[in-house]
Amino acid sequence: ILCSLARRLPLVMFPRWAKNRVQPIATEDLVCYLAGALGEAETEGGSYEIGGADALTYKEMLLVAARLQGRRPVSIPAPFSAMGFYAYMASLLTPVPYGPARAQMEGLKCELVAQDDSIRDILPFRPASFKEAFLKAKAEERQDLVDTRWTDSYPPLHELATRFSEVGRRINYSTRYALPSRKPPEALFNSVCAVGGHTGWFRNSWMWRVRGGIDRIGKGVGTARGRKSGSVLRVNDVIDFWRVEEIEPGRRLLLRAEMKLPGKAWLQFEAGGKAGKSLLSIAAFYYAQSFWGRAYWFFFLPFHKRIFKKLLEDIERRA
Repeated sequence: ILCSLARRLPLVMFPRWAKNRVQPIATEDLVCYLAGALGEAETEGGSYEIGGADALTYKEMLLVAARLQGRRPVSIPAPFSAMGFYAYMASLLTPVPYGPARAQMEGLKCELVAQDDSIRDILPFRPASFKEAFLKAKAEERQDLVDTRWTDSYPPLHELATRFSEVGRRINYSTRYALPSRKPPEALFNSVCAVGGHTGWFRNSWMWRVRGGIDRIGKGVGTARGRKSGSVLRVNDVIDFWRVEEIEPGRRLLLRAEMKLPGKAWLQFEAGGKAGKSLLSIAAFYYAQSFWGRAYWFFFLPFHKRIFKKLLEDIERRA
């Protein structure tokens, strides 16, 4: 949230609660405290407050994040402090959907600074400063070394979402396009696994962004979530408003839609054959029971041919 707002906004309005101090802690330091407490008999049965090296206001954190990215936004006091409004604006301007953004901001209603630092006498190590933690996190992102992102856990209960295998023969609608290629299936599949995120969706990226923008306006996940890794995909990884449901390395990738829809949707890529006689295909599956669900499918059906054929061509060209 901080990184995106600092990078994108030339003018930042700070509500009254942005003056409350918090004590942000680097994830590595949090783990050090947890692991260290397990190894010390003195901590058994105790309760401790932990925090990073700095106690900063939200305003100070955002301005530090801006300076570290070469930006100097103008800051002005905001005339109102409606938490829901700021969470909604953050969801439109950052990769973080409305729900998690609202939850993060709720923690700023009061000061969150450790009052008891006795844990530092038991585990005497120096936590990283906010600046150090921020720079390290950005460096790991640039090197594609991000292990986990809490935005990947949104929406809530995504583990319980309907799977393609559970719908089976009840799928109402589907469409499929294929493209012959002389390139090896493995190369085609690797190119498939690079779509989304910073790479985008090639020539029709603007169409995906428009659809994602509409979803964000409705407090959906949109396309701003991007992807955790630019080179590796695993089951449950997020790709914009899709989630990896199944993956067969070198052959098949099944994505489940997490944007707001009047139905359930999946997108499947397959690469088969052998070098010189490969076939790259894409299939869209849709399950809907309501009138609006069926109307949604037929409204977007004319766009499928243009979007999917060009997407296949671009994936093949990149392979």
